[in-house]
Amino acid sequence: MEEMVASAAYGLYLALIVAGGLAAVRCHNLVRALIGLIMTLFGVAGMYFLMAAPFLALMQILIYVGAVSVLIFFAIMLTRAPGGEAGHESLRPRMGLRELLSVASGLLPAVILAGIVAGYAPPALPLKSEVPLARLGQFLTGPYVLAFELISVVLVVAMAGAVLLGFERRKGQ
Repeated sequence: MEEMVASAAYGLYLALIVAGGLAAVRCHNLVRALIGLIMTLFGVAGMYFLMAAPFLALMQILIYVGAVSVLIFFAIMLTRAPGGEAGHESLRPRMGLRELLSVASGLLPAVILAGIVAGYAPPALPLKSEVPLARLGQFLTGPYVLAFELISVVLVVAMAGAVLLGFERRKGQ
């Protein structure tokens, strides 16, 4: 019974990730695309819960769904053009032959790799119990501390750029 519930939850989270990813890529409205991104991030958090990593799942929700999504929303609002649309979103072409071929060429390596992995993958290993938070903290602040610091610098620079663009557009009006 527990395995059936886990499989159903996996299917639900996978559908949430795929639907949110498609919405993030295909929506013409940036706010709706952001909602698709948020759906995807919630699905990833659910996958962390399934992998017996509740700390990572809660950090996914707190940092990415909460902070980064709000940061992206503010960047969208600050860079919005005076007419109400951000950038040239309304000028995006429909899906033509060139776009269809580019999507197919992007999916081809994924399909080939999935076939190889499905054919030669070893049987699944049993999951370990939850990693203690102290050990996880030592690992994340040890060899990967520079990566976390660089990500925060990139986010600050992106937000400062959005604020600067917003002020420049308002001065030009």
